[in-house]
Amino acid sequence: MDHQNQTIQAPLLQHHQQQHGTSVQGGGGGGEADSHGHGHRHGSNNSNKLTFLPLVFLIYFEVAGGAYGAELAVKAAGPLFTLLGFLVFPFAWGVPESLVTAELAAALPGNGGFVLWADRAFGPLAGSLLGTWKYLSCVVNVAAYPALVADYLGQAVVPSAGGSGTRTATVAGITVLLSLVNFTGLSVVGWGAVALGLVSLAPSVLMTAMAVPKVRPRRWWTVEGGGRSRDWPLFFNTVFWNLNYWDSASTMAGEVERPERTFPRALGVAVVLIAASYLLPLMAATGATDAPPEAWTNGYLGDAAGIIGGPWLKLWTQAGAVLSSIGMFEAQLSSGAYQLLGMADLGLLPSAFARRGTGCCCCSRTPWVAVAASSAVTLAVSFMAFDEVVAAANFLYSLGTLLEFAAFLWLRAAQPGLKRPYRVPLASLPALAAMCAVPSAFLVYVCVVAGWKVFALAGALTALGVGLHAAMRLCRAKRWLRFEGQQGQGEHTV
Repeated sequence: MDHQNQTIQAPLLQHHQQQHGTSVQGGGGGGEADSHGHGHRHGSNNSNKLTFLPLVFLIYFEVAGGAYGAELAVKAAGPLFTLLGFLVFPFAWGVPESLVTAELAAALPGNGGFVLWADRAFGPLAGSLLGTWKYLSCVVNVAAYPALVADYLGQAVVPSAGGSGTRTATVAGITVLLSLVNFTGLSVVGWGAVALGLVSLAPSVLMTAMAVPKVRPRRWWTVEGGGRSRDWPLFFNTVFWNLNYWDSASTMAGEVERPERTFPRALGVAVVLIAASYLLPLMAATGATDAPPEAWTNGYLGDAAGIIGGPWLKLWTQAGAVLSSIGMFEAQLSSGAYQLLGMADLGLLPSAFARRGTGCCCCSRTPWVAVAASSAVTLAVSFMAFDEVVAAANFLYSLGTLLEFAAFLWLRAAQPGLKRPYRVPLASLPALAAMCAVPSAFLVYVCVVAGWKVFALAGALTALGVGLHAAMRLCRAKRWLRFEGQQGQGEHTV
């Protein structure tokens, strides 16, 4: 995930578990009746299901998108700690969250992902609140990518795009244009992610290969530059924002072919791919150039590519950053839209958000209302000042993930009979709690170091989430809006 995003900055397939406790099964998504006999009509045609490779690259773009934007970690703590961070963090943070996501996405393979898990564990209020936290965090991230593309165009391709008026129009145009791609269907978005991933990774692979004879390992040992102290908040914020959102693809689990098998495999491959996509280019750039840490501002990776391979490689790297931003926009907008669809399936949002297109083309099953709503929110947020909003989104994401880990542990303890096609290979609850402890500690750290403005904004947004849940309950009771089935599919009512 590009760090410029930080600093300015996925129908139920088969959700058989109803309030009366029937077992959950994985598999393909025909229409399933709820406890009142209403059929879930939101399943995706098998021909449009996400397969292994597109899912790998959707996860890749949900989380990372390449080393573009990791430069500020070098500036904050120097090459050594940056390399250690991007070596250790994908495994210390990414593996536990990936394992949790793999187990729960396979056990409860419906759209909405983590919302479904919290609803099942703690009831509709928890599901709604978690959905609010994660959705707000997601749309803030999505909104930053068109701005990033506009900045790259203004700096490297179309200098006239850098003016304020022109830039505003460019951001709006890019947002609308990229949003239209999501209406073509998730299968198209998935295979598009494969193409964008391969093309955007190519310059980093080439730069790494060309840097080998120029690398001097002594350059990696620089820990700080210019006599300045290391900026740990900036360092951890950079690493965190570049390596979070492992669970976002779970919101599209209802669209995945054989999710009980595909999800764990795709997550495992994605962990390795993402770690390599950061570590290798950073090793090459820091080991083959003599720039001090303070020179590592956003975009310096392109400068390093120019030093290593020449102007043509610099231009290709900048183009790769633009393509990576497009891939992250598409993947994360899909995630947000399918989260809304899943929440509508659970009865947490009006049924309009679960509407899909009809017809026989690739976009026939697109949840067009959810896509349109997410696109509109993204467009509105794209004109806001992101400094405090993104910091608050970071805080909300941390709160949501802590609730997600709690739901995982609670379901293991309270519902051991839940069918789990994939299980985290740890038998005891204490061992599972220990696995979640390391990422949870980091999430707590992120929350603790937040400033008072972040606390205030996050508190207001959390209150908004509780208010939204109450408003939806009222609308349901008064029949002002139409909802699918019952409110929530969990075993609790609020």
